Amino acid sequence: MRLNDLKPGAGSKSARHRVGRGIGSGWGKTAGRGHKGQKARAGGYHKVGFEGGQMPLHRRLPKRGFTSLSRRYVEAVRLTDLQKLGADEIDLMVLKQAGVVSALAQDARVIKAGELSRKVVVRGVAVTRGARAAIEAAGGSVEAVAKKSSKAKQTRYTERQKALAVSIAAAEGKPAKKAAAKGAAKGTEKTAVGTAKKKAEKPTSKK
Repeated sequence: MRLNDLKPGAGSKSARHRVGRGIGSGWGKTAGRGHKGQKARAGGYHKVGFEGGQMPLHRRLPKRGFTSLSRRYVEAVRLTDLQKLGADEIDLMVLKQAGVVSALAQDARVIKAGELSRKVVVRGVAVTRGARAAIEAAGGSVEAVAKKSSKAKQTRYTERQKALAVSIAAAEGKPAKKAAAKGAAKGTEKTAVGTAKKKAEKPTSKK
């Protein structure tokens, strides 16, 4: 065999399909598009999924779940990563400094992958059930982030009500102290009504 004898396998190559080159080719005149109509025009086609006006398939099918926008910023941390770290107390900042998670990570989740034999304290990072059991079995512990109390929320709401009452009183020319007290009372009353409503909605347990 010589280099000049080499050629592609039979049927692997075909001539370029040239249209509009005379009737003898079989692809002349209308160039395979037929006579008139939407598909014969330049740029005359519909969008992907269009079904002539009827409800398209992608809208007929039911939808379930959602796409989390923060998923790409939550990273998984293995037990082996915790084993390699020198720190005994681990939080998101420690993981970032060690290069275990990206600097852009907003949160992390410890998963049960690998083994952990040393005592560590995981603070402010999500932990799966299996990973928690492994950490506690090694003598460590998991501390959750303290949640904001509803009391602070209630205080902020009362302050806003006071400020609103004072501004309304200033506009109407009334004394500010009375208006502030009235606004605070209104905020407290509204919260009490909301709490009572929630209690009433809770189903009573049958003994």
